[in-house]
Amino acid sequence: MNAKRDDRSGIMTRREFVGVTALTTAAVATGCATNPVTGQRQMMFISEEAEINVDKQHSPHQFSADYGPLQDPRLQSYIQDITHNMAQKTHRPHMPYSGTVVNASYVNGYIFPGGTMAITRGLMAQMEDEATLAGLIGHELGHVNARHTAQRMTKGMVTMLVLAGVGVAVAVKNEDYLPLVIGLGGIGAGALLAKYSRNDERQADELGMEYMVRSGYTPQGMVSLMDILRSMNKRKPSAIEMMFSSHPMSDERYKTAAGRARDSYASAAENPRHRERYMDMTASIRAQAKLLDYLQDGDNAMRERKWEDAETHYGAALKVSDSDYEGLMKMTKCQVAREQLPEALRYVDRARQAYPAEPQSYQLGGLVALRAKQYERAHHDFEHYTKVLPGNPLTDFYNGRALEGMGRKEAAAQRFKAFLEQVSSGEEAEYARQRLAEWGMV
Repeated sequence: MNAKRDDRSGIMTRREFVGVTALTTAAVATGCATNPVTGQRQMMFISEEAEINVDKQHSPHQFSADYGPLQDPRLQSYIQDITHNMAQKTHRPHMPYSGTVVNASYVNGYIFPGGTMAITRGLMAQMEDEATLAGLIGHELGHVNARHTAQRMTKGMVTMLVLAGVGVAVAVKNEDYLPLVIGLGGIGAGALLAKYSRNDERQADELGMEYMVRSGYTPQGMVSLMDILRSMNKRKPSAIEMMFSSHPMSDERYKTAAGRARDSYASAAENPRHRERYMDMTASIRAQAKLLDYLQDGDNAMRERKWEDAETHYGAALKVSDSDYEGLMKMTKCQVAREQLPEALRYVDRARQAYPAEPQSYQLGGLVALRAKQYERAHHDFEHYTKVLPGNPLTDFYNGRALEGMGRKEAAAQRFKAFLEQVSSGEEAEYARQRLAEWGMV
């Protein structure tokens, strides 16, 4: 367990110990709930309201990190309708479920504990019928209904109580924005969501098949999903590694699904797959298959720090579609890695033109401008990002750096103070405190 410690002795103070103990005791005294799936009483410190609030706080940032919702209203309505219809067949039909396809080319599906779900276009391109999609949606709904994230949050509640208010800190050197810039976006749900255990996955698989069959689909859709994931893990593991880090996969899950479909749900075997409808709705994504391959190859080259190879792959993707938002954003990051800052700024401007409503281009543009010492542009970009998508403490910090570069110390100090109200450790926090002390504004 980590906790704030006395700087002189390294020992938790009596006041801190009493406070943490009181919080923990209160939580234990009141933290029992009935699991909606099993009907059994279990330790649960996270209320249903808190689960929904996690969605409201984090899902917009995660969706932006995954390059925003796909700009295809017809497809989004299709996904939302299936999600809503299946949700009515679950153990918690009253939750505010939603389903969205996001632009990210890596393969993943994820759901927040209050029911906000996303599927990447990379995964949508791999599936071939609606029953397989229903298997995925059912699986994610299973996590919400079994309250898996809430359970895992409860297990770490003592640590969370101690760290309350610490926020998110990114370990980058104050003068080196490269890791942050090239890592921004495409981080996947693993950065914000609980990593499920194998037992969680097994239960979500079981619930997912139950929900999809209740919704009129063949259980073979779940079997197909498992087959796609295990096959892709062998063919292109780099494109699916984030999904497997939060959703452990194994041949055992495929075999279990096949056996359950054959034995427990044999009577539903002839239920429809709705292949034609799925293929029609996803035609625009499937037409991008080559583009998605290029983006995945570029991502792999970036991970290996092969900047020129990454530039080649991203360039090939943009030849397929010169207005692809994800492609333009990733080319921006690649140019930063190559220290080609003017080129990076040109690409991020093109990304804004391609998707004006998606704010990540302003966060990324601000970071690039800051690295290029274009402080006024950086400040403008960070201000716009905060208006559209508030709640990221790092934006306050880097906006403070931009204002500092402009010579506006008082305004910079306000941003540093706002940052320190949410983040108390890390190099950024140390830098902010040092500046405030030097300026006599502590």
